[in-house]
Amino acid sequence: MSSQSILLGVNIDHVATVREARYKESPRACGQFVEPDPVTIALLCEKAGAHGITVHPREDARHIQKADVRRLRECIQTRLNMEMAATDEMLAFALEILPETICVVPESREEVTTEGGLDVAGQFDRIERIVKAAADAGIETSLFIDPDQNQIEASAKTGAKYVELHTGAYANAYYSKERGPEYDRLVAGAELAAELGLVVNAGHGINYVNVSEVITIPFLNELNIGHSIISRALFFGIDEAVREMKALIAGV
Repeated sequence: MSSQSILLGVNIDHVATVREARYKESPRACGQFVEPDPVTIALLCEKAGAHGITVHPREDARHIQKADVRRLRECIQTRLNMEMAATDEMLAFALEILPETICVVPESREEVTTEGGLDVAGQFDRIERIVKAAADAGIETSLFIDPDQNQIEASAKTGAKYVELHTGAYANAYYSKERGPEYDRLVAGAELAAELGLVVNAGHGINYVNVSEVITIPFLNELNIGHSIISRALFFGIDEAVREMKALIAGV
């Protein structure tokens, strides 16, 4: 797949991070004095050309709240991609909300953001059950994994349609000698995933600098980007931030 056709999903979690910093104990999630509103930002992202909206309602509810996800489901016109831990509670919520896609991710209360890929091989039966339950409800599943052969092969066996390759190690190594090897791992992972019939997405740590190299990874379908776009929006507005990232993904 050429860079011209790579889709952009915008993760809006950190809009809610700003809101929760002030209003975590508020009975309201939007309206009156409570701001910023993640749903408003999602609509502006769509207006700027985002192909989908990604959110991660976490167990500790540190940013996006379930009420936000319910409102997003009612309001947005593009695809809703809900990242979720591999738990019965989050599966039940996904079956209530019915996003177009779920992305199953590892989750730890201690981490600042999702670090590392999901161990699909080590909890195969649980992941396979989630994939089947989602598919029965018309939801497509993506698995957020490191570009590791065992994890990619296990992901294909679950019946998931997508894998999202974790680009965090590459992003962290971007200014070091490990950048080349980490990039090569992503290329090899994408090639294997495509060979096994998986649609290849990527995300974590992608920004306005490294995206020009990320888009050269073969078989990419979509990039999910959050922190960098929301950060850029503080300076130039969300419309310009999304449009600039779309242009970079298109290689223009």
